[in-house]
Amino acid sequence: MPKTASIYTRVEPELKENVEKVLSSLGIPVANAINMFLHQVVLHKGIPFEVKQPAHPLDVSLMSKEEFNAKIEKGIDSMKAGRVIPAAKVHENMKRKYGI
Repeated sequence: MPKTASIYTRVEPELKENVEKVLSSLGIPVANAINMFLHQVVLHKGIPFEVKQPAHPLDVSLMSKEEFNAKIEKGIDSMKAGRVIPAAKVHENMKRKYGI
């Protein structure tokens, strides 16, 4: 079936750039990836993957008081031992891993 319909959407420039990098490394143009996704929606009769908010590893609302205290103690011990990571590096890692 010839492609005759167009879909236009706006996305964050950084998201677009990151998607293009990943798909390029796989040899898949963005348009093909979108077509694959749309075919999977039809085949699955819905979103072809689970849609939920991932639990953030430091989401204190998901921790017990004991877990929270253990994390704080571990952090204090690491700091005292000189095992520290610059905030900029932490932020970079969080952005890459969680899209924050």
